[in-house]
Amino acid sequence: MRLRFGRWVAAAVVAAMVFVAGGPAKAGERDVASAHSLSKGPSYALHLYHLHTHESLDVVYRIGDTYIPAALDQLNHFLRDHRTETEHAFDPKEFDLLHSLMAKLGRPDGVIDIVCGYRTPQSNRFLRTRSARTGVAKHSQHMLAKAIDIRVPGVSTARLRNAALSLGEGGVGYYPTSQFVHVDVGPVREWTFGARKTRRVSKRVPRHVARTSVGE
Repeated sequence: MRLRFGRWVAAAVVAAMVFVAGGPAKAGERDVASAHSLSKGPSYALHLYHLHTHESLDVVYRIGDTYIPAALDQLNHFLRDHRTETEHAFDPKEFDLLHSLMAKLGRPDGVIDIVCGYRTPQSNRFLRTRSARTGVAKHSQHMLAKAIDIRVPGVSTARLRNAALSLGEGGVGYYPTSQFVHVDVGPVREWTFGARKTRRVSKRVPRHVARTSVGE
């Protein structure tokens, strides 16, 4: 199932803002300002494939400094907890992080495979009980809709991890056995799970920040 959502949405979103704003006079001013903002600056697009739902999404979620609300809604639906069908509003900076990561890899038009997006507290507890060592944190950033576990076809897990670390933003978890990388917009930190060395803390991270449980 492929969901397409391209640049054409910008005009519709601008028109819809009149109703959201709540007043014709000020709404008109905001309409003009939003149209100007949406028409200037680069487009930020993501190309995603969900490994559990088998859905695909091609979406322009931001133009210049303006996030497109309708596109964010589609992303929130796409990244829903597939176990419960529950949606949560993601921090848009997480999408910027994915966009920057693909640019860093030299694959701005590449597809990102989604292993896990949003998780409800119930799903998080379920995953933690599957075995004694799951790599799932009790206070996971997934429950805050600030984290996504990903793969990029054609890119090794180690290279993906290194590219994410080079951005110096949020948390980066390396899962070489399960072959995915966790990226979030929480505190800056890093860890490894499922290899001979189960934890590696970045020297950039203050000691008190680094003392988090393995898995986020």
